[in-house]
Amino acid sequence: MKRSIVNQPAGMAPPGGHYSHGVIVEAGRTLYVAGQVPLDENGNVASPGDAGGQTRQALENMRRVVEEAGGNMSDIAKTTFFVTSLDARGPVGEARKEFFGDDPPANTFLVISSLANPEFLVEIEAIVPLP
Repeated sequence: MKRSIVNQPAGMAPPGGHYSHGVIVEAGRTLYVAGQVPLDENGNVASPGDAGGQTRQALENMRRVVEEAGGNMSDIAKTTFFVTSLDARGPVGEARKEFFGDDPPANTFLVISSLANPEFLVEIEAIVPLP
């Protein structure tokens, strides 16, 4: 699968380098990953009150889904992050960087009033062209 990053000209780089403006993908199959939440393998909310920790758990859950479908995290073209507070922006960005490095997918970051469980601070969905 060919995946290419597209950003605006110099000086317009995405703030913090946590996402890309666009991603061109040439692929035949696409995985749409439903919103992943910070539940651990036992069904418990991971990292209560910690947006960064919850992001890591949700991304780990996403990694498992993507790998089960035959892909890997570097195949992800687009993510959407839903958070319940703008204060989560820094910790979420740091966690994203751990999973996506210097070649991140396009991203939309939304602050909303609540998620399905009041303990959830983060939910993440993705579009993944598969190899």
